[in-house]
This record gives sequence, C-alpha cells and structure tokens, in this order.
Amino acid sequence: MTDHCYSVNALRIGCVKYFNARPLIRGWSGEVEFDHPSALCKRLADGELDVALVSSFEFLRNPIYRIVDDVSISSDGPVYSVVVAHRGDFSELEEIELDPASESAVNLLRCLFRELGFKPRLLQRVAYVSGTVTKLSSTSSGQLLIGDQAIGFRQEHAGEFRFWDLGEHWKKLIGLPFVYALWLIRPELADAKSIAQRLRELRNENLANIDDVIADTVAGVGDAGQRKELNREFLVRYYRKYLRFGFGEEEKEGLKTFAKLCAKHGLLEKCDLGFDPVVTHETNIQGAPPGCVALQLL
Repeated sequence: MTDHCYSVNALRIGCVKYFNARPLIRGWSGEVEFDHPSALCKRLADGELDVALVSSFEFLRNPIYRIVDDVSISSDGPVYSVVVAHRGDFSELEEIELDPASESAVNLLRCLFRELGFKPRLLQRVAYVSGTVTKLSSTSSGQLLIGDQAIGFRQEHAGEFRFWDLGEHWKKLIGLPFVYALWLIRPELADAKSIAQRLRELRNENLANIDDVIADTVAGVGDAGQRKELNREFLVRYYRKYLRFGFGEEEKEGLKTFAKLCAKHGLLEKCDLGFDPVVTHETNIQGAPPGCVALQLL
C-alpha cells in the first residue's frame, strides 16, 4: 500500500453515479460526490472538484487535466449500458432523443452515425430527468439511454424494444475498445501522483474482490441514492463480460481514434493525442501491459 501525503478528507472527489463505476470507487475512505457525468465535468472545469471520474470527451475538449493512467471505464465490444432503444428498423429511424448526461456517449453516437451514413434527427434534451423515456411511442423514434437507466430499461422491456449497442458498433467499425470515462485530476492539485496511485490500488483491490463488489451492489450498500436491487448473475456478466477497467495501449489507441473522428466531424478542434513512455508503472490487471504515459498522465 502506498504511503499517502494528501488528505483524503480534504480532497474534493466526484464520481459518476452508475453501477459501472463501483469497481473504481468502492472503499474510498473519504467523502465522494456522486452525479451524472455532464454535471461532474462542469464542476471539475469550474474548480469545484479536484478529481473526478468523468466522460473521456471532457479530456479531449479540455486537455488541461492529468489522467490517472491504467484506469478507465471501457468496453471492447458490446457494453450493454450505452444503447439506442427503438422499435422499428434502425436504419429507418427518423429521430433519436439524446441523453445529456454523457457527452462521450452523445458524441460517440454522432461519430458512428456520420461514419455509417445514418441521418436521423438528433434531438437534444435540455436537462437530465431521472427515469425519463419519452421518444419511444412510434417505430420511427429512438432514444439514447446510458448507465443505470439503460440497464433498468433493458431488463424491464427486453421483449418490447430492440437495442443498438454503441460499444458493439464501435468495435465493428474501428476494431478497438471504446473509452467512456477516465479519472481526471486538476493540474494545480498537489501530490497528484499519490492520488493516482491510490486510485489504481483501489481498482485493483475491487477487481480482486469483485464478488464483494457485486454483493454490495445487489444489497444497495454504500449507494449514492436509492437504487433498486439487481440480479447477481447479471452483475457478474456486466463486470466481467461487458466492461474493462484498464487504460492500456488498445484503450489509448481507441481514444486517439475517437479524438480524430470527433475532429473530422466538427465535434472538436483538431486533436492529436500522443502517449509517450515518460513514466511507467506495473499493473495487476491480467493482460494489460505496463502503462505508457504522456506528460499529462500519472
């Protein structure tokens, strides 16, 4: 265990309030502020948070932050919890309502549609409303769902709707993992390396004890709000089959490709990411290489 110089109680840390973040935050000894990704991005940018697990697009748009290396929320194929719910033929959808809670998911959808030649109207909901699913009354409408809302809706309406999985279609198109979220640290924060190392250790501890993470999730222990219980068998599949929690070479290449596509389609200014082998650390994640990091990574 690393000796820490920073004060856990003084650190202002934010985390997305979804099940997919549990293996990255469970056991943190200080206070954690849970919210939706877009809200956390704003608070981090405004200096109200020191560290936050937020949408990867936030770093691409505002690359002043340092990234905690070797840690992410990613998928290498279907992700299950980032989907467009629809009834009719997907290629014939006329409009899709977007979820404003995650800019990574929204901009991933835009990139995929432009690369694949789909041209439905994309309707931006003004604000996030918990549990709201509004655009699925006709076969010509779809709705982007992310996180726990997507999980709950899929489980409740599995026989009624079809689900276009963004992680699956990114993998088919690009052949690389997609990075949904990263730990970002504000540039002025002191002792950032120790904080980054503790977050890596926390991830390693939780993945080594994933059955305990699942049990806590099912029981609702340590929750940031009122969450309904989930089936243990589903969570085993979700954490072990659908999600990845490393940020190795493949994930970095996936993030670079996402940045290039966002620039190509006018969602970002030109964004060329480089990950130089400035610092390395060993990892306990099976199959992941030692981290190759850039000056912005810790």
